[in-house]
Amino acid sequence: MSEIDALKIQLESLQREALAAFAEAEGLNALQALRVHYLGKKGALTEVLKGVGKLPPADRPVIGKFVNQAKQALAVALDAMEVELAVKAKAERIEAERIDVTLPGRNRPKGALHPVQQGLDELTAIFAQMGFDVAEGPEIEDEFHNFDALNIPPEHPARAMHDTFFIKDMKNDEGTEPMLLRTHTSPVQIRAMKRFVAEGGEPPLAVVAPGRVYRCDYDVTHSPMFHQVEVFKVDRDVSLAHLKGVLQHFLSTYFEKDVAIRLRPHYFPFTEPSAEVDIGCVFCAGKGCRICKGSGWIEVLGSGMIHPNVLRSVGIDSNEFSGFAFGLGVERMVMLKQGIPDLRLFFENDVRFLSRMGVAK
Repeated sequence: MSEIDALKIQLESLQREALAAFAEAEGLNALQALRVHYLGKKGALTEVLKGVGKLPPADRPVIGKFVNQAKQALAVALDAMEVELAVKAKAERIEAERIDVTLPGRNRPKGALHPVQQGLDELTAIFAQMGFDVAEGPEIEDEFHNFDALNIPPEHPARAMHDTFFIKDMKNDEGTEPMLLRTHTSPVQIRAMKRFVAEGGEPPLAVVAPGRVYRCDYDVTHSPMFHQVEVFKVDRDVSLAHLKGVLQHFLSTYFEKDVAIRLRPHYFPFTEPSAEVDIGCVFCAGKGCRICKGSGWIEVLGSGMIHPNVLRSVGIDSNEFSGFAFGLGVERMVMLKQGIPDLRLFFENDVRFLSRMGVAK
């Protein structure tokens, strides 16, 4: 047998072997590996071509023709099989991802606002419906707005480092006072009244100011960060009767029942006279229980008539105008309404608690 006949037989055998391998390929990756094996630079067809150099010069064009035919046949077969496998893979993927519309729908849990945010929004909405404008202010304050303008003197305990978060190496615009995280939302009262006066306004002025505040406390009923709502009204002839009427309407609306209220004399530097506000226990209807410690009353907020010094600090004539103000802790109000025993539950992100409150499932 001549060398040219032997190479022809080798090429035919290689072609049959390659076509059979292509037909049995299970995927595109396997087919690509076969392409490299047979048609690559170091593939089987290249090995056959090495034998062409041993042929006489007159026989080389003849065997070259057979080599090119074999190479072309394998390339066409590879391309056809590649298309077939791609179609097959797409069909399998579509089948795997196909949606069965007859199956029942999956119940995807819905999130909700945090219970504290829900309470903040609810409280703010009640006062907005009563005609109070909503105002906000910065959480980083200077001592003037947080203390001085609210008639809190330098020697007051609230100005000590153990009660207030002061910000290291941060001063006010004049560089004379340290900055701090506000301890209450009352600075918004000062800013709102100052802005109102600066714009040439004249009372009446009614504002509700919700927001975050910060104090160095952490226990069952206190958190270093919590939320307050400040409410105030300034006008001519505003009295304690107006304060009590607003409180009665607000508390009855929030707790969704008629609640008894009482004002107990107290001291706040920014109001005079001042009063703690109690409500008839919403758990025992005033009969006495563990929550109200048998008294039938629960303390809910602090209030009073705005101190003349506070009005004067913002440029309002205290001889012509008067006003009332009160502030409440949002977490405490939500705890009372929802029967939550520990304030820290609001911030621990326990899924069991949040599920109960409808925030997570």
